[in-house]
Amino acid sequence: MEEGEAGQVNMTLVGAIVAVATIGGFLFGYDSGAVNGTQDGLKAAFDLNDAGLGFTVGSLLIGCFVGAFFAGTLADAMGRRNVMRLAAILFLSGALLQGRAHDHTLFVIARFAGGMAVGAASVLSPAYISEVAPAHIRGRLTTVQQVMIITGLTAAFVVNYSLAQAAGQSTSELWAGIEAWRWMYLMQAVPAAIFLVALFLIPESPRYLVGKGRHEQADSVLARIFGADGGKAKLAEIQASFSADHRPHLRDVLIPKGGRGFLGIRAIVWVGIMLAVFQQLVGINVIFYYGSTLWQLAGFDEGDALKINVLSGAVSIAACFVTIAVIDRIGRKPLLLIGSAGMAVTLFVMVYAFSHAAIDPSDPNRIIMSPDVGKVAVIAANLYVIFFNVSWGPVMWVMLGEMFPNQIRGSALAVAGFFQWFANYLIAQTFPVMAAKLGLAASYTFYGACAVISFFLVQRFVHETKGKELEAMEG
Repeated sequence: MEEGEAGQVNMTLVGAIVAVATIGGFLFGYDSGAVNGTQDGLKAAFDLNDAGLGFTVGSLLIGCFVGAFFAGTLADAMGRRNVMRLAAILFLSGALLQGRAHDHTLFVIARFAGGMAVGAASVLSPAYISEVAPAHIRGRLTTVQQVMIITGLTAAFVVNYSLAQAAGQSTSELWAGIEAWRWMYLMQAVPAAIFLVALFLIPESPRYLVGKGRHEQADSVLARIFGADGGKAKLAEIQASFSADHRPHLRDVLIPKGGRGFLGIRAIVWVGIMLAVFQQLVGINVIFYYGSTLWQLAGFDEGDALKINVLSGAVSIAACFVTIAVIDRIGRKPLLLIGSAGMAVTLFVMVYAFSHAAIDPSDPNRIIMSPDVGKVAVIAANLYVIFFNVSWGPVMWVMLGEMFPNQIRGSALAVAGFFQWFANYLIAQTFPVMAAKLGLAASYTFYGACAVISFFLVQRFVHETKGKELEAMEG
């Protein structure tokens, strides 16, 4: 549809679809953030060292990159909505098992299952929204996904803080003789159940239906969104964008005859991989997964560390609303460049702060900061979070959901999603060891260097997608 035809769009239906799909984003954030504040309980319950804690936290992320990879290909076979239903079931079962498991192996399996759900939701929710949203507001609607991710993270931080306060500390018993840190996982079951029920109330993606040759059903969905005449016109555009000789398949990410790429993979898929990986290499999830541990290392007590997490979450949500306001006006690429530059500066300010800290004589695993340096670290961290959530946080997911041609979208999302979560896993797995062996200053120097590199990669390889119909994407 052209922008001038926007008045024909049934925004009530589109809004309902976005609202349901982004519950997956909320769960993505909640499951990712629930571990923040449970580290003491995990160490005590399962007798974990730093490496064991890193693996236990990271086991969700192993599930994430498996889930993201298979979700993309399964979505082309079963449908976006059906795979999201499977993810909702995994969210629910994973939450209950994590909260009740007393065997470390069972806990890791449950966390892996929850991770598969997170990985699936992370790639399918923005893709689903992109496939039903009008082009002129697609960026804003897809950015709602990031708002919900951060809302989920913040909700996890608030719930964790409240539960820890109610119990006295995270390792103390709360209700029914169950420790507070276990309730932090059990609480995930509530939004998971809501997600599962709500997914029965929205239609399947019309672009998936066309890809499967179910044109009458696609026409029905499109007519509900764009009106009868607009729906038929859109159906014809979508049909023309698919290959006539075969349905979407994973091999579609390979270089077609006469196309461009590297190591046999299309150039546009490499751009997606680059965006996915560098979103993690700048270190954002160190703050989200290990925020409580990070600030305790920096000298804050558990209560203050959890409060800083809540502040970071609130700041993140506010930053995402800025993105919603400007992404369809100034575009995706400028936001990525602004974010890379801002993150680089703030990360190196954090390096400065951590380099002016001293080792705690009573605990060599902790550092002591002066009040002024501590304030600098907290302010820089929150500015860093703002820059990330104005740019790479939402924009990476927006672009992955829209930048690929219809024929390869599911397959390209599978590949990019796999690399995104694999990079996420590596960051989560290595941070406890890096912080202990190299120190926070050296760890954040690495993340800052990656932010600098990301600026030049975006400048060279990323092309603007603002306002383009999905049928016009090339690659």
